[in-house]
Amino acid sequence: MALPIEPVLPALAAALGARGAAVLQAPPGAGKTTRVPLALLDQPWLGGRKIVILEPRRLAARAAARRMAALLGEPVGGTVGCRIRLETRVTARTRIEVVTEGVLTRLLLEDPALEGVGLVIFDEFHERSIHADLGLALTLQTRELLRDDLRILVMSATLDGEPVARLLGAALGVDAAPVVTSEGRAFPVETRYFGAPGDPRRPGRRIEPSVAGAVLEALTREEGDVLVFLPGAGEIRRAETLLRERLAGDPAIDIYPLHGTLPAEQQDAAIRPSPPGRRKIVLATSIAETSLTIEGVRVVVDSGLARVPRFSPRTGMTRLETVRVSRAAAEQRRGRAGRVAPGVCYRLWAEGEQGHLLPHALPEILEADLAPLVLDLAAAGVTEPLELRWLDPPPPAAYRRARELLHELEAIDAHGRITPHGRRMAELGAHPRLAHMMLRGASLGAAGLACRLAALLGERDLLRPEAGPPDPDLRLRLELLRRLEGPARREAPVDREALRRIRLEAERWAGRLPAEPPGANRAEAPGAGLLLAFAYPDRIAARRPGPPPRYLLRNGTGAYLDPPGPLGSEPWLVVAETDGRSPEGRIRFAAPITLEEVEAHFGDQLEREEVVAWDDAAQAVVARRRERLGALVLREGPLPHPDPARVRGALLDAVARRGLELLPWTDAARRLRERLRFLHRLDPAWPDVSDDALLGRLAEWLGPWLDGVRRRDELARLDLVPALEGLLDRERRRALDRLAPTHWTVPSGSRIPIDYADPEAPALAVRLQEMFGASDTPRIADGRVPLTLHLLSPAHRPVQVTRDLAGFWRGAYFEVRKDLRGRYPKHHWPDDPLAAAPTRRTKR
Repeated sequence: MALPIEPVLPALAAALGARGAAVLQAPPGAGKTTRVPLALLDQPWLGGRKIVILEPRRLAARAAARRMAALLGEPVGGTVGCRIRLETRVTARTRIEVVTEGVLTRLLLEDPALEGVGLVIFDEFHERSIHADLGLALTLQTRELLRDDLRILVMSATLDGEPVARLLGAALGVDAAPVVTSEGRAFPVETRYFGAPGDPRRPGRRIEPSVAGAVLEALTREEGDVLVFLPGAGEIRRAETLLRERLAGDPAIDIYPLHGTLPAEQQDAAIRPSPPGRRKIVLATSIAETSLTIEGVRVVVDSGLARVPRFSPRTGMTRLETVRVSRAAAEQRRGRAGRVAPGVCYRLWAEGEQGHLLPHALPEILEADLAPLVLDLAAAGVTEPLELRWLDPPPPAAYRRARELLHELEAIDAHGRITPHGRRMAELGAHPRLAHMMLRGASLGAAGLACRLAALLGERDLLRPEAGPPDPDLRLRLELLRRLEGPARREAPVDREALRRIRLEAERWAGRLPAEPPGANRAEAPGAGLLLAFAYPDRIAARRPGPPPRYLLRNGTGAYLDPPGPLGSEPWLVVAETDGRSPEGRIRFAAPITLEEVEAHFGDQLEREEVVAWDDAAQAVVARRRERLGALVLREGPLPHPDPARVRGALLDAVARRGLELLPWTDAARRLRERLRFLHRLDPAWPDVSDDALLGRLAEWLGPWLDGVRRRDELARLDLVPALEGLLDRERRRALDRLAPTHWTVPSGSRIPIDYADPEAPALAVRLQEMFGASDTPRIADGRVPLTLHLLSPAHRPVQVTRDLAGFWRGAYFEVRKDLRGRYPKHHWPDDPLAAAPTRRTKR
């Protein structure tokens, strides 16, 4: 059957021959994965060399290799071979190698020139995995520096091809590489939306009932097999149970799960054509989204959800998160229905919600753990990522954190160059944390245990969740691995397929590690906790008070045990994984470690410090000696004679943190500060004594007066007047009393204090009788500022506020006098206050 890709194959071959690189855009079902490599195999420019085609998933790689080999009438391992994790089917006759992403990186590191390879194809590049981005960057570098005859082809159904074309063009020395587009799909696909508001089929909190309803409707209305997209294995299990109940064991319908943790034979059974007279339902994750034809599928049911890894730089952990798919992913899923015949796609969301989906998923490189990428770059001799060409370069902050981790794991030196230890880590092909753990374990005579632990950590979990979360103790899982047979395997809720994969992976790692030293004492070999600490030195954790058992990790984050199990009594743990919640995550995997082990193997990383700080509870500066591992305090004791400068600094920090109210503001100090505020408002050359200004200059004006002070009661005896005066030079000290006097002598001879609380209006509160005979308002600041007079009755109650004393005598005084004569008849209230003698006495 002719495929839609066929008409563009000559143009594609010509573009690769003339330019050396190209972008192929072809919709799902066009046939690009299996037809393009075969069509290019005999091109003259290939010169008999190999084609390496990169597939994002193992299932797709195996299926693509099997399909191409079948078209040639050969088994896999002949002209078409396959190289994936735990499986290699390649011979000397192989011309087309289908590989997964990590395999391509290994090939480039082992042979940067890719000798014998004439074309590298990046299939389904729209997924933008970190391995694909790295593989393309390294392949472009190979072409620029070593192999100008190496051809590069990037293929996708939903990727915007122009940015990729410009990236390839930059490596070719042109504006852009050619973009070849294949129009149309093999068969039309009708789209039906379930889930408009009010629609009873609209998904609720659980997606499985809506999925089951859509599948049953599709079985009734449509022909052919049904492919269902669900976010993860848990949803697949629940949907399978529900469908089996509702179909009541219909013998003509088969149900197959399809996800990445299944064995190859079960995956192959799911994509194999149904026998005549039977129909099947395939419940799949995103593993079936691209580069895969499941023969017989005429209907796609799309939940619209996917489970993706999310890396948290704060915790250093990656956790899976369920998210809405992008529009590009939804289109890929829809395309699965039109591969072999006209199809139908049921989408479990309202049509109006389609426009709210993101156009494309965020490239993994922008939010992933970059430690594996940085190690691969270092192994390739790249210390700065911008030496390579990227569609999206690694974020600088995440790249820097990854370098710090690799330096801590002894994989790279301070300049980012790979060390011999790092080279061995890269050759293992595991995550740098696990590779470091296995190498350290092997050097201590515990290679087998380290490999089993690494394989365990590479899986979701060996134990199936049945009644709540499984026990987080990794020792339990290691014991189950050790006991290959027996009652434990039957009684424990073990995922047998995970058990099989873990054993195979552990054996593979063990085959790559050096043998244990002769005569290694297994009794003294490190336990699981210490090995785990080699992988996760930042997650060594110490118990802290409070149920449930709570721990503080070396990196400063918190975690708790639920259920506590045997680990709950351990004072020290190493936490491999939490659920990533904030402020404290539930521990998913951990193992105990002793303080002695921490000190023996991480003692060179201990920080010994003298801590001098204000203690709010003690209301004093407390000085202590500490031994610290990150956020964890291993030992602490008193420091008898701390440095006086550090004590002074701790006091200043306490004042800066708690504010100036911590200081003893006597009336004298408060009045001086108010006078200085008045003068600063009048002339900014005078010191600013606002809260912010004083807090900003604490060391200058307060610091010299703190010698010998450590406690709050000692601070309370401090005299702030000379401290504030220290802000003034000699000239301003002399001018202070002249410009802002503390008192004013009124006509009666009394010295009345001036109130500077309002710097805009200094005030003088004086009994009216004491101002008789005064014609002018008193002025300060060399006569520039009149005082605001608060004229008081004999009982010291205000009767008038004025800045114009002469005007008061001429006018308002006579109204005030009438009132005062009635209330204070024994006092003298003259008709002419300017001619009267001022008095402090009561009687006339």
